[in-house]
Amino acid sequence: MQLGTRLSGKVAIVTGAASGIGFETAVLFAREDAKVVCADLNEIGAQATVDKITQLFGRDRAIAVKVDVSKEDQVAALVQRAVATFGKLDIMFNNAGIMHPQDDNALTTEEKVWDLTMDINVKGVWFGCKHAIVAMRKSGGGSIINTASFVALVGAATPQLAYTASKGAVLAMTRELAMVHSRENIRFNSLCPGPIREAIEQANGALFLASDESSFVTGTDFRVDGGLSSAYVVSHQMYGASLMLTHLFHPFLQTAEGDPTGPVPKNFADSV
Repeated sequence: MQLGTRLSGKVAIVTGAASGIGFETAVLFAREDAKVVCADLNEIGAQATVDKITQLFGRDRAIAVKVDVSKEDQVAALVQRAVATFGKLDIMFNNAGIMHPQDDNALTTEEKVWDLTMDINVKGVWFGCKHAIVAMRKSGGGSIINTASFVALVGAATPQLAYTASKGAVLAMTRELAMVHSRENIRFNSLCPGPIREAIEQANGALFLASDESSFVTGTDFRVDGGLSSAYVVSHQMYGASLMLTHLFHPFLQTAEGDPTGPVPKNFADSV
């Protein structure tokens, strides 16, 4: 497959690279001629992503690294590995995250679920930003992209309190970092997915934010949600309307059970 040039000469880290948005983004970055560090807690999955990149684009374009993003020493080692292997760091995509199956409302969500969600979704992003900044200062700047969610902008009628709060924290943190580090030529933006139709659509958003095409874009909440966050319904109507709106904006989406006309599953409002 012929390589593009939108990321030529750049080195990227993608966390959560074993599947979904992370997988598609890692492959897309490689297709645009970046060297890619595929990081995930699932080491086998991360290596499978590297194998796919190698199959499509040749050897020595990607490496796999096992990382628990909630552990600062592991994130620091991840960034060090990227620099040691490829010489620098230009792009950090803090994409790893969880939505715990027991994450519910304020009355029923257990503290351990809240803490685990915050450790991965918020501390993990903080650690990724912290250590990427150090590396990017040495190379003259870069782009840091943090995966948030459209539920941090509009709220979710199907409760997932810890997840929603964690993604709101990512938005706030990203905005502040963008202001603090703007004079260092380090850009920070949040990618805000809606319900996933095709993960490549989210990856295309990440590619724009990673590339020099977005050189004057920083501190933004970059929505890739098919317009869903711009729609309006009152809260008591939201449950039924969420399916209606999803079909309006995403006619090819299916529910978790694969039935495009079936009931809305819990947490369907945010399936990222």
